[in-house]
Amino acid sequence: MTDQVLDEHDYVERVSITPAAEQIIDQLREKHGELMFHQSGGCCDGSAPMCFAVGDFRVGSRDVCLGEIHGCKFYMNPDQFEYYKNCETTVDVVEGRGASFSLEIPLGLRFLTTSRLYEDSELDRVRPVAVGE
Repeated sequence: MTDQVLDEHDYVERVSITPAAEQIIDQLREKHGELMFHQSGGCCDGSAPMCFAVGDFRVGSRDVCLGEIHGCKFYMNPDQFEYYKNCETTVDVVEGRGASFSLEIPLGLRFLTTSRLYEDSELDRVRPVAVGE
C-alpha cells in the first residue's frame, strides 16, 4: 500500500449500508437524535453492530473508526478490526431480536454486518481509519 493521499472520491470505503438499514436509522434518529455504531467482537451479540445515541456509548481510545454510514460514525474494537481490515463491511437490518442494547431491538429488528474481501486492485485505495474519537 502506498502512502499517497487520494482525492475524496477515489477512496474505496470500509463501511457501507443497505437502503433498508438507512430507513431504520432515519426512524431511530427521529426518536433518539444523532446516532453512532460500535462493533466489539465480544460476547452477548458483540460481533453484531450496535446502534447508540451519540453520548450513550463511550468510544475506547483504541477503537477504530471505519467511516460513516448514513451520517453515523461506525467504530470497531481494534481486535475485531484485525479480522475486518481487508474487508468492506456492509450494515443491513433483518427481523429478529438480538440480545443487545442496540436501539433497533425494541422494533423487533437487528442490525447485522456482512463483509467481502477487497479485490487486489482496491487495496491501495482503501480509506484510512481513525483511532479513538
